[in-house]
Amino acid sequence: MKLLRRLLFWLVLMPTLLFLLVQAYFFVQILWWVDHNPSSTSFMRQQEAVLSEQNPAFKLQHKWVPYNKISANLKRAVIASEDDGFAEHEGVDWEAMQKAYQKNQKKGKVVSGGSTITQQLAKNLFLSGERSYLRKGEELIITYMLEACMDKERILEIYLNVVEWGVGVFGAEAASRHYYGIPASSLGPAQAARLAVMLPRPRYYDKHQGSAYLQKRTDMILKRMNSAELP
Repeated sequence: MKLLRRLLFWLVLMPTLLFLLVQAYFFVQILWWVDHNPSSTSFMRQQEAVLSEQNPAFKLQHKWVPYNKISANLKRAVIASEDDGFAEHEGVDWEAMQKAYQKNQKKGKVVSGGSTITQQLAKNLFLSGERSYLRKGEELIITYMLEACMDKERILEIYLNVVEWGVGVFGAEAASRHYYGIPASSLGPAQAARLAVMLPRPRYYDKHQGSAYLQKRTDMILKRMNSAELP
């Protein structure tokens, strides 16, 4: 009987306790970030480690700017390109996730996530870049924590300040200066649309800025930007 109880503890109760402690840690961090700006994210630290191995003198390009110092053009472009229902959903677009699941089933592996802006932020803040259903489950839990603790404007503010925009380039201010030599507050519609389109593959488009698809998609987002609803 004692052996059974010990097995129960180590196989069931201990993993459950560890899981709850990890979630509590995430939740406390999120509460702190409601009115404090994260200086870095899990994804930023991972990329910095990789790039520093290649070049020990490497430094990330990143500078935090407040929400009102980011062009409304970029906010609209990112919403139009990444998550057109951002202002209305509760953090997860289940229809998009269903489509992604069907696509993954056809491919036989995880190639699409159907993630919203809040889900992408959850991943960037805490998780690795691996694609798996286990990581996706954790991403959903963190997503609902973010939506419960923060309003949409704060979620978008953090996202725009920490999302990857190129090789070692993170956040709207660094991206704007890296690609256009201007602050994020000065981005015009076409510049903003182009930056938004780069988000799914930022490192690729950083090195292939002449991509025909990039220009074609930019033109499409330019037409959709004005209908994007800001929080």
